[in-house]
Amino acid sequence: MADAEPRHIARKRAATGLPLPDNVALVLQGGGALGSFQVGVYEALDAARIEVDWVAGISIGAINAAIIAGNPCERRMERLHKFWDRATGLMPSFPLLTGDFGREMLHEMSAAAVGLFGVPGMFRPRFLSPFLAPSGSIDAMSFYESGPLAETLDELVDWDLLNDGPMRLSVGAVEVESGNFRFFDSKTTRIDKRHIMASGALPPGLPPVEIDGKLWWDGGIVSNTPLSYIVDNQDSDLLVFQVDLFSAAHDRPKNIMDVMSRQKEIQFSSRTRQISNMLVRQRREHEMVARLLDKLPPELRDDPDAVKLRELTRESSLSLVQLIYRANAWEGGSRDYEFSARTMNEHIEAGRQAIAETMTKSEVIAQNIYDGTSAAFDLTHR
Repeated sequence: MADAEPRHIARKRAATGLPLPDNVALVLQGGGALGSFQVGVYEALDAARIEVDWVAGISIGAINAAIIAGNPCERRMERLHKFWDRATGLMPSFPLLTGDFGREMLHEMSAAAVGLFGVPGMFRPRFLSPFLAPSGSIDAMSFYESGPLAETLDELVDWDLLNDGPMRLSVGAVEVESGNFRFFDSKTTRIDKRHIMASGALPPGLPPVEIDGKLWWDGGIVSNTPLSYIVDNQDSDLLVFQVDLFSAAHDRPKNIMDVMSRQKEIQFSSRTRQISNMLVRQRREHEMVARLLDKLPPELRDDPDAVKLRELTRESSLSLVQLIYRANAWEGGSRDYEFSARTMNEHIEAGRQAIAETMTKSEVIAQNIYDGTSAAFDLTHR
């Protein structure tokens, strides 16, 4: 590790000694019930005194992000746990059966209960089937209604603090008619419960949300990670903790439940990894061009083409820490809507452990921050 800190390093450190750049971002992927993993990640980051400046989310990640940004630091964990305790209150812990098969049966029973009764504080089944509702009405566009989530968000989020406080919030959604993907950003937009609900309105389960005369669906339909938006809008050296709820790599399926699980992993994770690799590769190429321009003889450095190229490739460094939830053998294709208390607590603990394991190797991240280069790290990979 370098003896002296370069000027681009902010004068702040985590409790582990990890140097922190001027901006730290937390990127939260969509994944339904798996979002409790993000709670453990944030809890461990907070305990390590890694202060987050910018939080961005999609779907369940947008809900967690809103609760984090919409509460003072001393209340964030209490509010996150209140949300997840409520969401899993319908399915308390059952006696643990032995073996993966027994646990998988409990897992599927919990998921089936969600299908029948919904999730407390989030959504409930419609009294009338959408097939019987008037065509063109909101009631005809989903199997569940999301009124409970509106009430929960108003209870757990201070909207004035979210919009005017120190933490920036960005959430992604898709406009139904055009198919255009957009991020609602507290830096430019006054965010309220509609924006958070829109980001998590996954069809055909949940209804679209109307904002300024347009209907919006879950941003995960287009992209399940806000990483591109964060990087495209960064204006200084950036450390990103990207929390992915689906792993791109996994064993070959052995049965139809494995197939359903694997299909969902590939669908929601491959684009995330592709985007991460592309952004880091692009940053490294720009750094290489900048080094080459520095080697030009004086008579060429002021050439208009060289000046223009320098401006095009002038970027701050990116240190991307990937924190990926890796499912247990008994978690099948319904893992994203299995809201049981036991599974939630296990996910939260897995999130804590992911940060703990990452921090044991934090010198690798620290060196990259000192060097001012761009790189991605998956330090929990086995």
